[in-house]
Amino acid sequence: MTKNPILNALAAVAYISTIGTLINISSHITKSVDGAGPIVQIAFISLFTLSAAMMGYCFLFTPLKLYIDGDKKEGSALFVKTIVAFAVITAILFLCVLAFVLI
Repeated sequence: MTKNPILNALAAVAYISTIGTLINISSHITKSVDGAGPIVQIAFISLFTLSAAMMGYCFLFTPLKLYIDGDKKEGSALFVKTIVAFAVITAILFLCVLAFVLI
């Protein structure tokens, strides 16, 4: 990842958007497949594990590397800034959903 918290947060949003789109597409496909239940459950648990790893990478890799390399202040600041950037993006997305519902 980068030392730019906004790019790190946008990378997380891009990953989440991709997964959300794939889940939406797959829900239409799996409705027509009989007996797909166990495979779908395994796939979603695997996806959850992959997502935890990806979010850990987006949010923690560079800050932890900086922290371990001795730049504790910059590492901590980057982590907090990335979380704040992600929170702002998430709030904007929720406001868009709310606006869409109210219109």
